[in-house]
Amino acid sequence: MFKQSQWFLKWVLPASVSALVGAILLGTLYWAAARTDQVAAERQKDLVALIVSKIQSSVAHDQESATVWDDAVTKAKERDHDWLDVNLGQWMNTYFGHDAAVVLSADGLPIYRFIAKSTGSASPEELHLAYSPLAKRLRERLVAGDQEGMSDRVLSIGESDLTYVGERPAVVSIKPITSDTGEIEQQAGEENLHVAVRFLDRDFPTEIGYEYQFAEMQFTTAMPPDKRHSQIALTSKSGQVMGYFNWHPFEPGTSVLHATLPVVGLSVVGIFIAASLAGRAIWRRSVKLNSNRQELKHLALRDPLTGLANRAHFKSELVARLQQVLPHCCSVLYIDLDRFKAVNDTYGHPTGDRLLSLAAERMREILPDALIGRIGGDEFTALLERIEADEVVTIAQRIVVCLREPFEIGGVYVSIGASVGVAIASGTNADADELTRQADIALYHAKAAGRNAYAVFGDHMDELLRTRRKLERDLRAALAAGTQIEVVYQPVYFADSSGPCSVEALARWQHPELGPVGPDVFIPLAEEIGVIHKIGSFVLEDACSLIAELPSISVAVNASAAELASPGYPLRVLSTLAKWAVEPSRLEIEITESLAISAEEETERNILMLRTAGVRFAIDDFGTGYSSFSRVQNVTVDRLKIDKSFIGSIREGQNGAVVEAIINMARAQGLQTTAEGVETNEQRDALKSLGCDNIQGFLMSRPIARGEVMALLHAGHKSENG
Repeated sequence: MFKQSQWFLKWVLPASVSALVGAILLGTLYWAAARTDQVAAERQKDLVALIVSKIQSSVAHDQESATVWDDAVTKAKERDHDWLDVNLGQWMNTYFGHDAAVVLSADGLPIYRFIAKSTGSASPEELHLAYSPLAKRLRERLVAGDQEGMSDRVLSIGESDLTYVGERPAVVSIKPITSDTGEIEQQAGEENLHVAVRFLDRDFPTEIGYEYQFAEMQFTTAMPPDKRHSQIALTSKSGQVMGYFNWHPFEPGTSVLHATLPVVGLSVVGIFIAASLAGRAIWRRSVKLNSNRQELKHLALRDPLTGLANRAHFKSELVARLQQVLPHCCSVLYIDLDRFKAVNDTYGHPTGDRLLSLAAERMREILPDALIGRIGGDEFTALLERIEADEVVTIAQRIVVCLREPFEIGGVYVSIGASVGVAIASGTNADADELTRQADIALYHAKAAGRNAYAVFGDHMDELLRTRRKLERDLRAALAAGTQIEVVYQPVYFADSSGPCSVEALARWQHPELGPVGPDVFIPLAEEIGVIHKIGSFVLEDACSLIAELPSISVAVNASAAELASPGYPLRVLSTLAKWAVEPSRLEIEITESLAISAEEETERNILMLRTAGVRFAIDDFGTGYSSFSRVQNVTVDRLKIDKSFIGSIREGQNGAVVEAIINMARAQGLQTTAEGVETNEQRDALKSLGCDNIQGFLMSRPIARGEVMALLHAGHKSENG
């Protein structure tokens, strides 16, 4: 009996207790693992549901960037397929990822259709079946004058739904093409419609999975039989299930259980040790799960490059904080980096990204307590709370000054600048959308004032914006009439003689009401509204007709980046030269320094084609861009035009040395040089002694009319023969 009791105490009881403790521990572990996995899976489902809910509204919002536009109304009516392809097809695909687009006429027939190559087998008939019911509903709403759903953010009514295009699920959204100014009247129901399609299968779930770290994310038409997968149903407005997004859920609890099972099988002593280790492992896994959740939340609310708030988070915080802070002073700042694109093009995107990060750091230093967001490529916003208006103005000025200071990136000093728009809330009912709109308008005025400045919104700015719109319409009308735009010519002289060697053709605008409008105003405006090609063609035509009558002289014309990137630009130039029987070598095309250094493939091809034909090229305003001498050595041009900022103080400081270095470098490369802005005899003598080839400026002549040019050159010819 004693031996049996000893055996029981030594073996049976310990074994029973160990088994009981082990069973309780094992059962507890199984329950905890299942519960942890369930919580993690539910959180992932909530995140996917949120993503799916935003797909339709984002596609419709993307459309409004191009459909609420006077130019879109006009070009759709004119059936301008090239314009529609660039702005309503290719652009929507490139910037927003839309897979297909269709423009429908008032009778429902397609005017234009775009289907991205990546869409595979999608056909026009399949697209028609998908969008026709939505188009019919939208047309009925337009006829009835229905404006349900419109707001400051939603500019036009629309129809969208989840449906199938052929065998592929997609978001199909339809918006009317309407006027943004309200000055183009359209009969209700007669508007052209724009259809946007975003497929939800193939690459789309893969992108979501990659961005938000979902394992095996995919789209299926049927619910997966594997119960270990999580899924979210995609349901149309009619209640039809289009398919499912499914993925393998994150299972932190299961991972913990597998890690602790071997420990559970040990002895009674080991069970207590294993429990401690398992508890600590569970804690570590829970911490990791929480960290992952916080990281997902951070990615959803923050800009990944700068760590600042993204557009959505900034807007939601602005709405919430306005309710808390008002009626105390509250301000919104819109900050746009000036000349950022030139830096990005010259040094590449890694340098551009680094520049954005450094700019964000400086903003944090200036505004340590403010909410700062990055809402676009080089655009930032800031919310200032409980700061009085005069101090807000001081802060805006500090931002302009601070961002003007050079940035050191990889041993290179890069200088940009910033324009700041300020809107200050007043009263107790300030609206977040209105406040951001005012800040955006103020930013526009800061840019119009010459950049590197700030502007505070005032009621007059709305009127100035309307004036700007009127100036756009007047410029279009002037080009259509052909009566207000004229060409003047500034002679270029040999540095070692008094005789002119060439002329530079310059566009001028004589407005019937405003008088002369400066080229610094209407040339950027023409580039923005897409009419710079017409101005360039007009100037080229006039210049070629002039030198056709003056065979002893050449002419220079300026070309914008948009013109040089146009596929038809070389043919237009050579055709004009042939029309007036002008040798190509007598034409010189002036381009910007940044364009010469970092031209796109189409631009480089056009420059090469024209240079092969004999047309010469010059870099205008050389020395003001971001290139170095070593980079210019690889640029295929014929002339460097030294910027007038170096000439004005050529006798002072380092400017003389810079000009001498430019001339010596050009001579070593076999390039001609022209100095711009020569206004004194001392400047001319200095340039002549340094070996500059040609000079141009008010000392010799201001820009003069065509008749004065011919009189000047004929007089010079007579004096030479006399």
